[in-house]
Amino acid sequence: MSFNAKIEKYADLAVRVGINIQKDQTLYIRTPMHAAAFVRVVAKKAYEAGAKHVRVEWNDEELTKIKYQHAPEEAFSEFPQWQADVLVKEAEHNAAFLSIAGSDPDLLKGINPERIAAANKASGQANSTFRRYIQSDKVSWSIVAVPSEKWAEKVFPDKQGEEAIDALWEAIFAATRIHEQDPIAAWQDHLALLDEKMVILNEKRFHALHYTSDKTDLTIELPATHIWASGGSTSKAGVDFVANMPTEEVFTAAQKDGVNGTVGSTKPLNYGGTLITNFSLTFKDGKVVDFSAEEGEETLKRLLETDEGSRAIGEVALVPHRSPISNTNLIFYNTLFDENASNHLALGSAYAFNIAGGKDMNEQELQDAGINQSITHVDFMMGSAEMNIDGIHQDGTKEAVFRNGEWAI
Repeated sequence: MSFNAKIEKYADLAVRVGINIQKDQTLYIRTPMHAAAFVRVVAKKAYEAGAKHVRVEWNDEELTKIKYQHAPEEAFSEFPQWQADVLVKEAEHNAAFLSIAGSDPDLLKGINPERIAAANKASGQANSTFRRYIQSDKVSWSIVAVPSEKWAEKVFPDKQGEEAIDALWEAIFAATRIHEQDPIAAWQDHLALLDEKMVILNEKRFHALHYTSDKTDLTIELPATHIWASGGSTSKAGVDFVANMPTEEVFTAAQKDGVNGTVGSTKPLNYGGTLITNFSLTFKDGKVVDFSAEEGEETLKRLLETDEGSRAIGEVALVPHRSPISNTNLIFYNTLFDENASNHLALGSAYAFNIAGGKDMNEQELQDAGINQSITHVDFMMGSAEMNIDGIHQDGTKEAVFRNGEWAI
């Protein structure tokens, strides 16, 4: 299969399975400039599938870096409200949202962490309304990736330029099942398998999960009305979509004050253009009370200080160690891929649809129901081939969920 044929299939998958565009719907794309050629193919596919408008919000990494290097301090505490309002307005009119990942993992290396933290906080506060649309699945949304040169060279340090980009494209195609004869059918089969695990977990009604490995000894209580979800979602309009492509996870929400113990990371976390590596978090009654990191500790500190909810766990996701992504034996330095090669957790807000009735709750009602709320949601990887997970029932009895990094149910 030629490269162009693979790109056509990848774009078709993003449009028809990822966001599942509907007739006369607007597609809103947020993308780095290096992905322009792919965005044009996506736009064509979207119009062919019935889209009425395709709107594109471009960003340029070099301009972003220049701002962090040279702008005055007060610039990082401001976010253009009109930019946030555009997203809300499109969401109110049932647009579908496609985000394209592919940034340089080291883009902001050496930048003052205070600037990064201030900018992330300003953006999070300004986009709080749009974030509720996304985290309640009120609209269709999806994330796919397009390689940049810097990202590709980070993943493949023995390759340069186009050779590295070509290698990363092939890894992305493998992870998203583009090499299958019919990728869309392959995805439907894959989502059905994830749904099987989701159904089993929802039937178990575990009170808590206990994680153990050489880096982790952590107990996470689950809300009484928790709901496990899988890779596929359904918008308020009844449209099925897939938020992350690739996805290998089944996930739910944590009880916000019910996390205790220590968890160690197993893959680097790319947070806002800075890498945080080999870090450890210790929780007591749901809050991080101690932390350390080999690299990026100051950035981790700033992340944890974003707001009241940024020190608590929102999402709990189960991913078997053996998966198409994990089997590549690559570290992608990109959460979209690395989180789907590993059990992971998310600091910050939980998804509203992970508790009964959550889609129709406001922020305070979600808090009262026991799930964490924050202006941030940052996934980090903590699974391994050695990890065991026990499900704990209300009566204290235990049942194996994972053994040696793989499903035991």
